[in-house]
Amino acid sequence: MLQISGDEPEPERASLGIPGLDDILGGGITKDRVYLIEGTPGTGKTTLSLQFLLEGAERGESGLYITLSETKVELNAVAATHGWSLDKISVFELVNEAGLDPDSEQTILHPSEVELGETTREVMKQVDALRPARVVFDSLSEMRLLAQNPLRYRRQILALKQFFSSRSCTVLMLDDRTSDPSDLQLHSIAHGVSYRWSKVLAISALRGGGFGSSR
Repeated sequence: MLQISGDEPEPERASLGIPGLDDILGGGITKDRVYLIEGTPGTGKTTLSLQFLLEGAERGESGLYITLSETKVELNAVAATHGWSLDKISVFELVNEAGLDPDSEQTILHPSEVELGETTREVMKQVDALRPARVVFDSLSEMRLLAQNPLRYRRQILALKQFFSSRSCTVLMLDDRTSDPSDLQLHSIAHGVSYRWSKVLAISALRGGGFGSSR
């Protein structure tokens, strides 16, 4: 006879390293899921992401920061403002220094120079090589520009989600909300969505999160 127990095991949590925010989330986010972190520039997405990876490193969990929007030098500069070191975190740059456009305010990648499929394959290759427990993907706005059409963009993000879901890693995917505000297709793909990020940080600070300055 089949018996169904009402006591379901609690899902394993991944602490974000921000006490107040972890408290709001019941100890952190569920492990081995893909989360969309939305926020306009300056709301603290990069700082949150670095803190998430550093918390993992403290717990013996390997971390990988995949960046299409900032260089490793820039990430180290952000970390230095908080007194952090990124020595225990792997940083994979998909930024092409030769393709920098000083006149562009939207992106430092040229869609004609970096093929979307190739970018996706490089991401997968790095994850398979390093087997990280925690991953940050920064950012989806560059992927959107590379895709050049919504259908191709959605297919690539779905491919990444399926890939990450089979690799036992917890993923934060950052988006600066530069797309059409009515476009909610990413919300249907991610396991969790955090938007109005500045308000979340404010709540965390009030509850003793000690978040510090944001970027």
